[in-house]
Amino acid sequence: MDRIAKKGWRPAAVLLLLLCIWEVAVNILDIPGWLLPAPTVIASEASQGFQELLPHLQSTAMLAVGGFIIGCSVGILTAVILHLLPGVQESVYPLLILSQNVPTIVLAPLLVIWFGFGLLPKLIVITLVCFFPVTVAAMDGFRNVPPDMRHYMLMAGASKIQMFTKLEWPYALSSVFSGLKISATYSVMGAVISEWLGAKNGVGVYMTLASSSFRTERVFVAIFIIMILSLLFFAMISAAEAALVKWRRRKVE
Repeated sequence: MDRIAKKGWRPAAVLLLLLCIWEVAVNILDIPGWLLPAPTVIASEASQGFQELLPHLQSTAMLAVGGFIIGCSVGILTAVILHLLPGVQESVYPLLILSQNVPTIVLAPLLVIWFGFGLLPKLIVITLVCFFPVTVAAMDGFRNVPPDMRHYMLMAGASKIQMFTKLEWPYALSSVFSGLKISATYSVMGAVISEWLGAKNGVGVYMTLASSSFRTERVFVAIFIIMILSLLFFAMISAAEAALVKWRRRKVE
């Protein structure tokens, strides 16, 4: 984490440079605000309309967190079941891969037909987005346990459950957190997509209303809010990983 903090100025400097180029290009080329607003216009809109945006931000954040927790719980449970039951894995895992070839935005109208416009279809959308990265990462972590450590546990007379709880699960934690970090960013995207199904509040609703009224600066405000939320969720999972997977932190240092 210290190393990331020390080098954090580099991406910040690149981002600042890109924003400056954007601002200068919009002014020099005299691009209409409805087509591409300048960063200063976007910042001004975010500042002036923050009170209006705040309920949407809170709604999206709560929805993303709830869907993330459910999706990752389902993902970890699925990975554990498939790992401990090889016969089930051979039957189900190819179907899980096929399920990811169906775009979530295509399933959204079906979920509305089946479950209505309430909270349930929104949570299902986020769960579908979040569970697969965690499942794949966890299963890879279970499989990548060093053979010599596995052989040592077998020589010590460990059962399959003991092998999992004492060796495979602790060793896979690093991979699990990799999947959690991916899902953390996907959860915000899934929340915004789910809000297009008919929510009353949310960044997705805010973006839709802004787009329909050609308030392009508000669309960009929503985009930046989504990016910031995703980065915050990613940072929270990274902090949890640094606190829990201490052996990896010592190895990196």
